[in-house]
Amino acid sequence: MANNSKVILVVGGAGYIGSHVCKELHRNGYTPICYDNLIHGHRWAVKWGPFEFGDINDSQRLNEVLDTYRPQGVVHLAAFAYVGESVVNPAKYYLNNVVGSLSLLEALRNGGITSIVFSSTCAVYGIPQKIPITEQTPRDPVNPYGASKLMIERIMQDYHRAYGLNSVSLRYFNAAGADPEAEIGEVHDPETHLIPLVLDTALGRKDTLTVFGNDYPTNDGTCIRDYIHVADLARAHVLALKHIERNESTCLSINLGTGKGYSIKEVIGIAEKVTMKKISHTFEARREGDPPALVANPEEAFRTLRWKPEYPDLLPIIEHAWNFHKKHLASLPEKSILFA
Repeated sequence: MANNSKVILVVGGAGYIGSHVCKELHRNGYTPICYDNLIHGHRWAVKWGPFEFGDINDSQRLNEVLDTYRPQGVVHLAAFAYVGESVVNPAKYYLNNVVGSLSLLEALRNGGITSIVFSSTCAVYGIPQKIPITEQTPRDPVNPYGASKLMIERIMQDYHRAYGLNSVSLRYFNAAGADPEAEIGEVHDPETHLIPLVLDTALGRKDTLTVFGNDYPTNDGTCIRDYIHVADLARAHVLALKHIERNESTCLSINLGTGKGYSIKEVIGIAEKVTMKKISHTFEARREGDPPALVANPEEAFRTLRWKPEYPDLLPIIEHAWNFHKKHLASLPEKSILFA
């Protein structure tokens, strides 16, 4: 049976980034098939194509779904992604992220599917010596989460050479924001990402925001990060699929960021302007392994994928996140917050 040229299997498609990828695929004329075990994903976020329940470690289920839909390619976003948890429970991360990805790649190989876009991370670089970070920056992850993602990139390089698997690995910087139409957005339990925690504080769902470290070698002493709008991130996945379509043989790893860095204090300041609320925050000691700054050089994505961010500044990112927060989260009870 021939592959369906407009069908894409989105593994982890019910999650934060996955749901936005599904919406963008649908906008571009594809049919996204969401495959998700709903451990961290949300059934309500599956709106733009069929839903198939399953785990990447379930080879039989994967083969059933691939045989049913015969997708042209796959977007792989199914991973555990809590850095702190990966340090205290590395087995969970290697079993899911690495072994599970091998299970998926073998299912693709058995099904004759040769195109995959992989959700990687800037955590593969560890604590870089120079900013901005290019694709040639040495990769030296400092936690099992980053190590698991780097291992999958290596496996896909080997599969490319041996089996002809074509892939683009997208090394995300800090995904942030929400769908501009506020249909979907960021909902994690526990929530660990800065911007939703800032907005939880603005809504009164948290009494105060905890900021870890105000003595970094930055302009205001707080960490600097490169925030990329989740809608821009989603668009890059579609462009990566189209890049694979245009090229007979490709195996790339590409940074996805804006090239602009914002400190935690700057994030709080912009959020106060957007929400028109004072955001209470306190400072605690640095967390081990937090780099002072992580900012991408996105030139390779500009050049190779023909991608540029539609929302390169932080203000609209926080505006869209705030709109989603108000619409979907204001009436929810306070959830347990393990990290700020």
